[in-house]
Amino acid sequence: DIHTFSQNGVYVMEQKKRVNCLYRVSTIGQVEKDDIPMQRQYCREFIASHPDWVLQNEFYEKGVSGFKKSAKERDAMQELQQEAVAGSFDILLVYMFDRLGRDDETPFVVEWFVRNGVEVWSAVEGQQRFDNHVDKLLNYIRYWQASGESIKTSVRVKTRMEQLTKAGCFTGGIVPFGYKLQKQGRINKKNQEVNDFVIDEDAAEIVRFIFYKYVNEGCGLSLIHIS
Repeated sequence: DIHTFSQNGVYVMEQKKRVNCLYRVSTIGQVEKDDIPMQRQYCREFIASHPDWVLQNEFYEKGVSGFKKSAKERDAMQELQQEAVAGSFDILLVYMFDRLGRDDETPFVVEWFVRNGVEVWSAVEGQQRFDNHVDKLLNYIRYWQASGESIKTSVRVKTRMEQLTKAGCFTGGIVPFGYKLQKQGRINKKNQEVNDFVIDEDAAEIVRFIFYKYVNEGCGLSLIHIS
């Protein structure tokens, strides 16, 4: 971890900056898509491009939602903060800053590490600095704007999923009772034929019976018996 360099003919000893990496994916599906190995490779290559850096430790969060869980609820983040207080490393490196957590929380998390003597870098976006009030203001605006865009995207996706479901398109999850999946010739963006909902006539008879008893006879769950 120590290298030498010449300065005005005098050799000086300098210690490399110790880097801790944080890799996170929000869903198990992202784990299966090898998102963490992608992040790890990118970050390691980024470290290799800095001769005065050395990889010290790597922290993994698999299937941990930074949107649903705050930093104080995440074990890896708590461990990183403890190491920062102890002065155990110099740089926190992530693939992108959104790996640190919720958009509205990220600037405070970054500022906390910077105040405790740790540089915070993204292998994609560079170093996040808090040198002055202008830096702070711009960072907060950027993250809050990203948070708003994230919420808008979530609303758009939710609305489109509801529209597809109402149209009889299968969007994943459990198949509702009374329906079954069947290919109807619909093609997705990958040019693959996908399943759609169709009525399962055998199960549909039971559904119709339940609705009839409820609507016409006022029967609830305890009074409806299906053999």
